Amino acid sequence: MPSPDSELAARITELMPRAKADLSELVAIPSVADPRRYPPEECRKAAQWVADAFGEVGLRDVHLAETPDGSHAVIGHRPAPPGAPTVLLYCHYDVQPPLDDAAWTTPPFTLTEREGRWYGRGTADCKGNIVMHLTALRALGDDIPVGIKFVAEGSEEQGTGGLEAYVTRHPELFLADALLICDTGNAAVGTGTATTSLRGLTNVVVSVDTLAGEVHSGMFGGPAPDALAALVQMLSTLRDPKTGATRIDGLDGEGTWKGAGYDEERFRKHAGVLDGVRLTGTDSVADRLWARPAVTVLGIDCPPVVGSSASIPASARARVSLRVPPGTNADAAREALTAHLVAAAPWGARVGVEAETTGSPFRAATDGPAYAALGRAMADVYGRPMEFLGQGGSIPLCNVLAQAYPRAEIVLMGVEEPQCLIHAPNESVDPSEIEHMAHVEALFLRTYGTEARR
Repeated sequence: MPSPDSELAARITELMPRAKADLSELVAIPSVADPRRYPPEECRKAAQWVADAFGEVGLRDVHLAETPDGSHAVIGHRPAPPGAPTVLLYCHYDVQPPLDDAAWTTPPFTLTEREGRWYGRGTADCKGNIVMHLTALRALGDDIPVGIKFVAEGSEEQGTGGLEAYVTRHPELFLADALLICDTGNAAVGTGTATTSLRGLTNVVVSVDTLAGEVHSGMFGGPAPDALAALVQMLSTLRDPKTGATRIDGLDGEGTWKGAGYDEERFRKHAGVLDGVRLTGTDSVADRLWARPAVTVLGIDCPPVVGSSASIPASARARVSLRVPPGTNADAAREALTAHLVAAAPWGARVGVEAETTGSPFRAATDGPAYAALGRAMADVYGRPMEFLGQGGSIPLCNVLAQAYPRAEIVLMGVEEPQCLIHAPNESVDPSEIEHMAHVEALFLRTYGTEARR
C-alpha cells in the first residue's frame, strides 16, 4: 500500500498543470500597486482572482478588506477542529513594475516556459507563493487537521504599510499559533530552507551646499568649494578604502552569521558581478549579507554629464540606504549614519540630512513546535535537513506580527530562490520549487497539530 506521504506527493504532482494554469492567469494581471503608471483596477482584479480561488478550496468568508493605504487585502479562514492550533498563510498579489521592458527576453505579463523555468513578473514574488498555497490546500482537500487563516496583501511592494496598519486595528483576524510568511525562499533549488533573519532598513537624503549659486570654474575654480566633490568625499568615508566594507562610526561592522553559508562564486553569479571586480567587505559572504550593516548610495542629484557646463556645483544631494542586521536598532543606526555624514563634511560645507524610511530588523525564534514540524516536512521532501537562511530585504509586517502575537511562531519560506531574479527583468520560478514547497506546506499542515499538542 502506498504511504500517506507518497499519495500526497502524487496528488501534488497531478495538480501541477493546474498550478501552471493558475500562475499563467495571475501573471497576466499587471497588479502593480502604482496608480500613476498602472490602472488600479488591475490590482482589484488580482485581489478578486485570489478571493475566488481560495473560496473554491474551502476557506470561509473570503473577502476584500480595504486597508488604510487604499489597497485591498484578501482575508479568509477555516475554523480549527476542537483543540487544534491555527496557522496563518500569508502572501501578496501585488508585483514590482517590469522596469526595463527591453531587458526582458519574454513578455513580462505572459507566463513563458523556457529551459525548465517559468518566466514572468510575479512568477516567484509573490504569485508563485499564492499558487503554492493553493496547490497544498487542493492536495489536502478536507483533510486539514488545523485551523487556517489566510491573508493576501495588496501593497507589499510599495511599502505603504496598509496591511501593517490593518493588523494593528484588527488583531483578532490574524491571531494564530504559527504564521507562515511565504515571501522568501530556499537557499538554492532543492535545498529546503527557512529564513530566520531579516535586515532592517533606514534611508536618508543628505544635501550639501557650498555656494550661493553656480560660478564659472575658470574664474573661481581652485578656491571655490565644489559641493559635488564635498558630497563624493563624504560618501567615500562610509566604506573602508581598501576592502569596501561598510564603516560607520558608532555601528558594529563585525557580526557573524551562524546559519547556512553562501558560496562566493555562486553569489558572484547570482549578483552578476563582472569578471575582475572584487566583492566588498571581509570574511564570509553570509557574514556580510546577513550579520553586518551594509550601506548603498541609491542615487545622486547633480549636473548630468550631457549638457553640463563649466560651472562649479553649488549644491548636491544623495539618497543613502543602510541595511542593519538583527541586534541593531534601526533608529540608532539612522542617528549614527546622520552623525557620520555631518562629521565627514569637508571645508565647512553646509550639510542637511533628511530621514526617510526606517524599518526594524527581525529574528525568528526557531525552537518551537512549528519549526520542528517544518523541519521534518523539509527533510521528507528534500531528503536533507532544513537549513536556516538570512535575507537582506526587509518585511516590516514581521515585526508588526511579532508585536501583536508574541507567542506565535513566525516562519518565512517560499519559492523565491536566488535564480528567480525577483524585482529584476526576466523574473522566473523553477516549477519544481512550487511543487516541492507545496508538498512541504501540505505535510506541515497535516502534522503540525500533532506536534503542537506534544
